[in-house]
Amino acid sequence: MPETLLLFALVAFIGIATPGPTVLLALTNGSRLGVRASVPGMFGAVLSDFVLIGAVALGLGALLAASEFWFSVVKWVGVAYLAYLGLRLLRSTGSLALPSEESETLAPSRRAVFLRSLLVAVTNPKGYLFFSAFLPQFIVPTEPQWPQYSALAVTFATIDFAVMLGYACAGAQAMKVLRAKGALWLERVCGGALLALAGSLALYRKQA
Repeated sequence: MPETLLLFALVAFIGIATPGPTVLLALTNGSRLGVRASVPGMFGAVLSDFVLIGAVALGLGALLAASEFWFSVVKWVGVAYLAYLGLRLLRSTGSLALPSEESETLAPSRRAVFLRSLLVAVTNPKGYLFFSAFLPQFIVPTEPQWPQYSALAVTFATIDFAVMLGYACAGAQAMKVLRAKGALWLERVCGGALLALAGSLALYRKQA
């Protein structure tokens, strides 16, 4: 599958690099907490990749595509959580924008950072539908499917982690230039973007 994985990696990189909820969180965490403290969030997003791809392999994506009820349940949970995170950033005072030893006690725990990214991804039904439509194009039906899904999941998760690390580093570097006032505006921009994504998800309709 080398050629197939290479093509998959290229398409996956384009999709991941386009700012989405987990990428925005990586950028925000990098700016507010520093790169090292944002790593648990990256692991949360990586775990969500395996959860989503495993769920699609088991048929959950097909269930959401077929069931309006369960699709709506997952969608509105995702909308509420994205809106909550967006509002928190909009109301932020920027106090965590410049990581330091003195601010460590005010920073969220590693577990909180991890769960935040994990929950953002697993409560987004568009992710399940995306993988349901995307992954089968790289699966050979006549070959054992679980090894293929595993290879695609590892490839996607590796690229996802690398991209988020890049965004976190960019956020941390931006703080060195923007300082406190710029940090506040970056948080407001990311908060507004998360609210926009929540609105987009709320208006999203499953294709019949």
